[in-house]
Amino acid sequence: MEQMLGSYGPHPKGEAYTKNFDPEESPSGMIARSGTYNVRSRVIDDDGEVYAALQSIYHGSLKSYVSRQFLRPTSTSSVPATPKSWVDHAPTKLQPYLHLARVDKPIGTMLLFLPCTWSITMASYALELPYTVPLKYIGLFGIGALIMRGAGCTINDMWDRNFDKAVARTKDRPIAKGAITLPQATGFLGLQLSAGLAVLTQLNWYSIALGASSLSLVTIYPFMKRITHWPQAVLGLTFNWGALLGWSAVAGTVNWSICLPLYAGGVAWTLVYDSIYAHQDKDDDVQVGVRSTALLFGEYTRPILSGLSATSISLITYAGYLNGQGLPFYVGTGLAAIQLARVLARTDFNDRSSCWEGFVGCGWSGFWIWIGALADYILLLSV
Repeated sequence: MEQMLGSYGPHPKGEAYTKNFDPEESPSGMIARSGTYNVRSRVIDDDGEVYAALQSIYHGSLKSYVSRQFLRPTSTSSVPATPKSWVDHAPTKLQPYLHLARVDKPIGTMLLFLPCTWSITMASYALELPYTVPLKYIGLFGIGALIMRGAGCTINDMWDRNFDKAVARTKDRPIAKGAITLPQATGFLGLQLSAGLAVLTQLNWYSIALGASSLSLVTIYPFMKRITHWPQAVLGLTFNWGALLGWSAVAGTVNWSICLPLYAGGVAWTLVYDSIYAHQDKDDDVQVGVRSTALLFGEYTRPILSGLSATSISLITYAGYLNGQGLPFYVGTGLAAIQLARVLARTDFNDRSSCWEGFVGCGWSGFWIWIGALADYILLLSV
């Protein structure tokens, strides 16, 4: 086939390739036969990952022509323009690293941070601790969430650099577009992990060991989208580790009877918001071979996510019941349930902007859970 049509790498400007043969130049062999041939293949980067999809169309007989065209050197699907942020006013050399760590998109940090706040606040309520204890640990975990979410983004972009080139929403990420090299990204990741370790060492030894054990999940998550339609579940296991770690930081150990349903409820919550997030890229994912629950659930996404939302709220409410929480906590979970129902009713899973709004909206449900737990704790201190 390559002898007939030639061998092509990615166009340096990301444009489409087309090659036509005049009838006199048309090669012999398969295409000399009558009929029309439509062959689809994929372009592979130097390290063996898919860069783009390819289609070749052959019209039979020697008097016809051959057309070869890159369908998707990068995705052509429309993506809302990225608004300017404070990062764009930072020193030029720092901007790629700030974008790599996604510091201009705080929703990811909040989604990692909120399960920590649930656990810290509920543990403080159970043990009737003074306000200085949750205040200290919420501060530490807030810093840790910012750092480790950034580290997770760096790991993800290192793994996915070739996939990102072929997806419209991600093709301008710093590593994908070459603003940061792999050695530079590796060095930056080392700094991020060192900073994360500095925060972790402020906790007790039980919590240090528990926190370090989550690094394996952080590392393997980007690989999961290559082998399973459930990478969102692995993200849930990773992003909700704080539901365990927050309790152990405050109490010195994990109360598993309370924290396991809290953790499981958080995982179900992550499946909801990250499945909505994955719908942004589902067309591109099919082309480059990425798997997700968005593709798995398909047209059944809304009822499945409704069931997962009910599961999440039920498990978190049950954890509160086991912890002896009062009315404010249940008001919080009730508001969270209403927020999730509102998101699922309004989200158009075939519209990128709507999916992004739904994704962010799911974060507010986690916020209301924390506010309920916090109001309950404040009421306890005031009695």
